[in-house]
Amino acid sequence: MATAAPALSKQVPVPDHVPPEAVFDFDMRSDPGLLADPHKRMSELLEVAPRVFWTPRNNGHWVVAGYEELFRAFRESETFSSTFMPPEMLDAMVALMPEGQPRIPMVTPITLDPPEHGKYRAPLQKTFSPKAAMARMAEIRELTESLIDKVIDQGHCDFISAIAEPLPVTVFLRMMGLPVERLPEFRVLVHELLTSGEEDRMGAARLMRRIADSMLEAILARKDDPQDDIISLLWQAEIEGEPMTLDLMEDYAVLLFIAGLDTVINAMGFAVRHLASDPKLQDRLRADPALIPDAVEELLRRYSFVSPRRRVIKDTELGGQKLKENDFILLLIPSADLDEREFAMPQDFNLERENKVHMAFGGGCHRCLGSHLARIELQVLYERLLERFPRWRLDPDKPATFRSGSIIAIDSLPIRWD
Repeated sequence: MATAAPALSKQVPVPDHVPPEAVFDFDMRSDPGLLADPHKRMSELLEVAPRVFWTPRNNGHWVVAGYEELFRAFRESETFSSTFMPPEMLDAMVALMPEGQPRIPMVTPITLDPPEHGKYRAPLQKTFSPKAAMARMAEIRELTESLIDKVIDQGHCDFISAIAEPLPVTVFLRMMGLPVERLPEFRVLVHELLTSGEEDRMGAARLMRRIADSMLEAILARKDDPQDDIISLLWQAEIEGEPMTLDLMEDYAVLLFIAGLDTVINAMGFAVRHLASDPKLQDRLRADPALIPDAVEELLRRYSFVSPRRRVIKDTELGGQKLKENDFILLLIPSADLDEREFAMPQDFNLERENKVHMAFGGGCHRCLGSHLARIELQVLYERLLERFPRWRLDPDKPATFRSGSIIAIDSLPIRWD
């Protein structure tokens, strides 16, 4: 039975400073086009909407859809802040929490601007360095082989649940020092958080608290009994000479949990979906595996999937629009990486594309810390799939299903092979 599409969020009044021509009705969570074919819809937006527009959905916010405009927003943190809420809004939200309720994790350092962001990011730099990512290649290859072994004789599988989910999530849980057998439980928590609506900020706050609580036993255990994992490493870190605190440990853990349990899954899913529709590309990459790293980059550009938020902290102009202090903006990376002003024939997958500067991993000081590890995982996966699988194709009887929000995700991707 097909799942009913989520209802569009209610519309809010258009602020006085937003001109009528800047308004475009778009719901990042429930837009029917996004849920039917996400990147086709992203291309359509570039044809029918301004590169910077205001939508009345999800509490009302700006959407930055163009590459040039998005590139600027990433780099001007003095204007476009990663602090999602003005201090007075955060204080009001905390005041609504019942007395004695545990604190709300703040997902440090992603919610901080420079220079604070840099000092809180620093303890994680070595763990996610290119050298550290390369050191995990053998582990990633072994895990990939074992997942392929489980399905290759079946002639079919749901690629998301069979391979794309357990591969990066298992690697992440091992790195964190969290029990791999709790993978299904952890994935449900992340799914609930990423599908929560903008109108229910308190609900999202409670979910982050639940995520922190799900890791609390492991976090506390590593304080006195350190192991070879990220939680133990963070307990040993100091921030400007000050020892780590439990509150900050929870912030780090929740951030890593959200990023590690969802993002790479979708990069894998969209890429395998594209390859399923392009058997000649499969054959070309099989014949010349040295092309796989270039294929990884072009697939990331063609099917970017993350849309972070920023808050305007002083009046400014962007893409010909006047933005006011405390306006919110959604940085629509999936559309920016399809902007024909930046990429020639952006709909085409082109291994020989000269301009490979996509923004799938974000930009500026908040560029994805795990990008090196993600690239290794993607390269190993495509290499092993192409060597061991015959041509695979989409299952004609079971279409892929998607969800949307701050991350465009594939929930299911049935594929078949002979």
